[in-house]
Amino acid sequence: MARYAMVIDLKKCVACHACTVACNVEWNVPPGFARTKVASTGAIGKFPNVMESVFVSQCNHCDDPPCVKPCPTGATFQGTDGIVAVDKDLCIGCGFCVEACPYDARHIDPVTNKVDKCDFCSARLQRGELPACVETCTAHAKFFGDLEDRSSEVFRLVYDRGAKRLETDEVAVGPNVYYLGTEQQLELVAARFAPREPRMPKAGDWWSKVVKPLVFAAVGATFLGQAVAFFYQLWHGEEQFED
Repeated sequence: MARYAMVIDLKKCVACHACTVACNVEWNVPPGFARTKVASTGAIGKFPNVMESVFVSQCNHCDDPPCVKPCPTGATFQGTDGIVAVDKDLCIGCGFCVEACPYDARHIDPVTNKVDKCDFCSARLQRGELPACVETCTAHAKFFGDLEDRSSEVFRLVYDRGAKRLETDEVAVGPNVYYLGTEQQLELVAARFAPREPRMPKAGDWWSKVVKPLVFAAVGATFLGQAVAFFYQLWHGEEQFED
């Protein structure tokens, strides 16, 4: 069984944002949002000893994804290949998974009011194609493949060249996006973009985002059904009276 992973070489990345553009076009991501992001750590140090690094982020398809557990409908799930996906038909847009993601790799699509995120371009994989961001990367800084395949490039980069996961002792959920870079680059990225503690829903969140909307929807549906039944009876009653 495949276990998909991505390796990003920060020494090669030129911050051209081609990966972000390609992803947004491929999946029709609304303006102001992105599944794949490119950012800077910002410069540190004093001239002439100044250091800066670029950082590329997306859903990490973690071994133990914190986003799956709080989803009340099962819309967020993990496949046998390790890819964490979202069933848009089941998603109610409560945002619990968004808060739970320690990498802030999810967002609510303002058009559909559903959760959106990177899914390693699952549809492209099924067609035998690479993820759009990997195929488009102008610097060839992104690598994608199966970590169970010893002949794959990602296997070599992770197990032979020592590509690193971005995690901490407090948040060690097994991200499957790995990074190559100088020691200074990786330290900068870890200091600036380290994962945060997952924020899990509380009782009040369940009421306001799940139970309350469902109650109102049920009441509304009941009222609508009764109204339709009333007017139906009224209409047919008038027809009988006329006869």
